[in-house]
Amino acid sequence: MQDFTVFDSRQARHARLTDLRSDTVTRPTPGMYQRMQDAPIGDDGLDGDPSVRALEEAVAAMLGKEAGLYVPTCTMANLLAVLAHTQRHQQVVLEANAHMFTTERGGSLLAGLAYTPVEGESGAMDLTRLETAIRPGAYRIPVGLIAMETSHNSAGGAVLPLAHMQDVNALAQKAGVPVHVDGARLMNAAAALSVPASEITQHTDSVSLCLSKGLSAPMGAVLAASRSTIGLARGYRKVLGGTQRQTGIVAAAGLEALQTMCARLVDDHAKARLLSERLNAIGAPLQASRPQTNIVQVQIGDTGMTSHQWVDALETHGVLTRPWGERMLRCVTHRHIDDADIEHAAAAFARVFEQRVSA
Repeated sequence: MQDFTVFDSRQARHARLTDLRSDTVTRPTPGMYQRMQDAPIGDDGLDGDPSVRALEEAVAAMLGKEAGLYVPTCTMANLLAVLAHTQRHQQVVLEANAHMFTTERGGSLLAGLAYTPVEGESGAMDLTRLETAIRPGAYRIPVGLIAMETSHNSAGGAVLPLAHMQDVNALAQKAGVPVHVDGARLMNAAAALSVPASEITQHTDSVSLCLSKGLSAPMGAVLAASRSTIGLARGYRKVLGGTQRQTGIVAAAGLEALQTMCARLVDDHAKARLLSERLNAIGAPLQASRPQTNIVQVQIGDTGMTSHQWVDALETHGVLTRPWGERMLRCVTHRHIDDADIEHAAAAFARVFEQRVSA
């Protein structure tokens, strides 16, 4: 059973509420609250905050980079990487369904850049198409950055193979273009590959890491890169209004998350696989993806109900999910989901499907 309170009327309506909408619903651990209470703090916009510095140094060391920069969100971290690596009127090349393209490309308007999508499979760009996209030419807009994403949100939490990342980096180096990785769920990717995160990030010039998803911190992300890149990003952070003051209070929770929550992500992955098995046992036309990490995509397009209708129907049974287009639901496991929640969710899916068939 979940160990936090949902602050709306849904909790009162259900004896059990299973929230599979996102791993962003995770709440801080008691250890995080203690670190927040005891955190040494300062003004991060003036002479610095010691807890922020400790977090930035820890993330940079874990990811094999020279420096880090703490920011409110991973969206800002990705935008700062784009601004620091590129010049106006250049291209940012990235996979066609990458979060930076589908959700965050409004930042391109601020940066004066063109975001150019490259088709791929399971979140991995087709290398031949990528090579064509970054090839210089008299009438081509110069490419300023190549971006990857792992684990890949829209690809159902798929993890990029290290060989693919190495190949992308080789193409980028040949073209003289830096590489950034949107690592909002980077630690999930590392857990799935059973490698240190630095083995993933060695193929990149910069990487963002979100602390408030599976790692359960209340907020924040860190951008890690070279000292010169972070220096530029720090200036852009100020321009964007991202400088915070006594932010060591929440940075301390992020440091606790980094030190205590990474190893347990494999549990979330196991719960996702169990959920997939239980949903597929219901039978066609309900089809659940076989997840590598903690995201399960459920195809419901042939059930006669839209994704929004499914979301509403499941909520009446105490299960919260998210629509992912009109024909798919997304379910995300996290530390507040246990085996009983998985069984509860599977039973709710089965009841909704049975009610639809008998209607």
